[in-house]
Amino acid sequence: MSSLSLKPASSYLLDPSQPVRSLSIGFWLWKALLLIIIICCPGLGYDTSSSLLPSQGNGSVDVISSVSLSIPLKFVRWDSIYFVHIARSGHVFEQEWAFSSTYSNLVNSLSSFLFRSDDSSGAAKLAVTAVALSHVAHYLSVLVLYRLSINVFGHDTERRRLLCFLSAVLHIISPAGAFLSAPYGESLFSFLNISGFYLYSSSRLDLSTGKHALSHGKLLLSGCLFAVATAVRSNGILSGVLLAYDALEQSYEIVSQRSLRAAGVRLYFVILSGCIVALGLVVPQYLAYVAYCTNEGTSRPWCQSLVPSIYGWVQAHYWDVGFLRYWTVSNLPLFLLASPMLLILFLSCFWALGADVPFALFRTSSRDDFALSSSPAAPLLTQLAIAQLILAAMAIISYHIQIINRVSSGYPLWYWFLVWQALGTSTSDQSKVYRALSLTIVQVMATYALVQAAFFGSFLPPA
Repeated sequence: MSSLSLKPASSYLLDPSQPVRSLSIGFWLWKALLLIIIICCPGLGYDTSSSLLPSQGNGSVDVISSVSLSIPLKFVRWDSIYFVHIARSGHVFEQEWAFSSTYSNLVNSLSSFLFRSDDSSGAAKLAVTAVALSHVAHYLSVLVLYRLSINVFGHDTERRRLLCFLSAVLHIISPAGAFLSAPYGESLFSFLNISGFYLYSSSRLDLSTGKHALSHGKLLLSGCLFAVATAVRSNGILSGVLLAYDALEQSYEIVSQRSLRAAGVRLYFVILSGCIVALGLVVPQYLAYVAYCTNEGTSRPWCQSLVPSIYGWVQAHYWDVGFLRYWTVSNLPLFLLASPMLLILFLSCFWALGADVPFALFRTSSRDDFALSSSPAAPLLTQLAIAQLILAAMAIISYHIQIINRVSSGYPLWYWFLVWQALGTSTSDQSKVYRALSLTIVQVMATYALVQAAFFGSFLPPA
């Protein structure tokens, strides 16, 4: 019997033969564990910023004094303080434009709906709403990743079914850890971005079976999801790489006159979808421009730029984000912290592109094992590799590099890479090393997420 044969369901907490049920059980057990760790953390650590949130404008004390409502504030750490404040008061300070109002406005609207009282905008209730939203969004993204994996790899063999299932399991224990439970945009971004990939892959599958109208409709819907994902996190614009790739592909079809009419229609919908994605970046910038640059006497320095961007300005001016600005000796520990994830991101890109790397750490040239040539969704591997490669490169040269551990949660390629390596069926010693190393990485990820939850709950670095 194959080493991958499934045992009876009773012997597995996570049974691949019942994916939705098993993923649901695994997800909520993992979230419960993180919740217990965070709640049991002793204090605020070195930063007490979140203690300022309970104060009402009139100086009174918020309902946060209630123990039941103060528990969610254990999740209000680091940037989540800004998200909760923006949900409550809007963008009060210029530097807050570094954080998405899309996520915060959604939290505010849900809080007003769930808590129908005069104090529904209280910090504690906003925190309750945001934590609930993050949990639901993460849970849905796990299920969508499972369906996306089926679109790309199929589920006609036991190994492929296991690949799809375990990739979703890996998304549960993502290194993003507590950030996918807290009032952060990561979980919502992950859900929107992966859902966009799912609709895009479904569009390719429909196109291959002659369902052109349905395919074009799904393409436009995927563009809408990518646009909202971009409004939540600006790196969502990288998902437009899929559409740029398609545009080049269809343009080649037109130039070569292989299928002029069909390619022309497809190109039209690709461009339209790409324009929708761009709105996710342009609209927030336009709103900021109207707020800061159209009134005399209040214009800010960035208003005179060739391409006015409040996001670029606040990132550089207030958060010191820019080309090689993070390359300092004091940040070396953060580079070391991010290096495992960066290595996995780069290796998975080389693997998906079918390229070799300068060292034989992983079998990155084994893409032929997929036998994906018959799958219309197979090009998604290449497209995702390009987008992920840009993300990893930008993290090294421009971002606060440690955020790659949480931002990467919304990109499925590296999950597939680790699981595929772990499922190697070869009996060679080299293949055994690959499997062992992949499994070790997964164990380290789980351990890191648990330790990170303790640091997060105590308001201690790294963030």
